[in-house]
Amino acid sequence: MSTAPRIIPITGTEGQTPQWDQPREDRRVEGAPMRQTWLMHEAGPMSAGIWACEVGRWRIEFPAGKQEYFHVLEGRIRLHGPDGQRTEVGPGEGAVIPPGFRGEFEVLVPVRKHFVLVDLPG
Repeated sequence: MSTAPRIIPITGTEGQTPQWDQPREDRRVEGAPMRQTWLMHEAGPMSAGIWACEVGRWRIEFPAGKQEYFHVLEGRIRLHGPDGQRTEVGPGEGAVIPPGFRGEFEVLVPVRKHFVLVDLPG
């Protein structure tokens, strides 16, 4: 007998163990913040969950086939583009990091966010 697919809530992290890490040392610009990731769903080209991080700044490079949508629950981040453009995102706001983006990710106030990563075909 087959089971019908069920909705996967991405709400809280109580009782779940996060994966802990830090930005790679060669990418750090400011600080060595601890990051927590609760991966709550992974299927095909998509993964989703909750991510939290301390204050710090590091370089990021998204491959041409990967993008991320995120929604900040608490805290504040700033994304620095290679052209000097800055985008701040705070509580109740979201943003997309497009495929091929290179720049810096800065946590201004300890942050907690929902994230959805998508690997593009091709």
